[in-house]
Amino acid sequence: MKIKILQFEIQEADFEANIDMIKSLIRENYKNIDIIVLPEMWNFGYALTQLNELANEGLSKCYELISGLARQFNINIVAGSVANKTENGIFNTAFSVARNGTFLNENNKVHLVPMLDEPQFLTAGRTNPNCFKIEGTSVSQLICYDLRFPEVARQSVMEGSKVIFVVAQWTTKNLTHWKILLRARAVENHCFVVACNNVGRVNHPNHMTNTYAGHSMIVHPSGEVLIEANDEPQVIECEINIEEVDAQRENIPTLDIFNR
Repeated sequence: MKIKILQFEIQEADFEANIDMIKSLIRENYKNIDIIVLPEMWNFGYALTQLNELANEGLSKCYELISGLARQFNINIVAGSVANKTENGIFNTAFSVARNGTFLNENNKVHLVPMLDEPQFLTAGRTNPNCFKIEGTSVSQLICYDLRFPEVARQSVMEGSKVIFVVAQWTTKNLTHWKILLRARAVENHCFVVACNNVGRVNHPNHMTNTYAGHSMIVHPSGEVLIEANDEPQVIECEINIEEVDAQRENIPTLDIFNR
């Protein structure tokens, strides 16, 4: 399975600029690739105070655009996450699309970041991410802060996930945590972890200025970092062998306790 991660600087409150960037990057990077991965909240970034006016109603607009790109370039897209306005609130919603444009999965960010005042502007998801399949491989998708909660990842692994995609806007302040937690989720679940982060600087509603850390990466089930980006806009690529998940789980059968 060949994967490319698109690490780029999301433009706050500028949907057209962000979708133009995604179109350009996919056009340049789709060849001989199975899956392309996008970062968290790519439609408007963390323009939290403006989301009530800006956020797309439902997933329809974002899905139609990503679905069109998937069909055009014959590529599966783990489509990061977007601000998603519904009758029940504004959610941070991750979704994925198959190469034929079919909708594969969606899930809402479960744990909102109190340090960034997310609970004031977003509604938390009520269920942990579920397992779904991309071309026969069981995978799941986590959103940023949910990485800090091991039970979120474990739930989908118990359903069969062999790859966990993490989409994020993680800051430089907690870069050490980012690197440790990605490897920890891979080791404890004996699965691949594919993480796509944002880069650049932004001012948040509480007047904090944050710099996003980049360092998107792909981690082997053993915890080895197979490839890692820097802190600038960058595209990274890696081929993974899903059979190595089963080998790792057989060699160190810690997950067997859940089958007793």
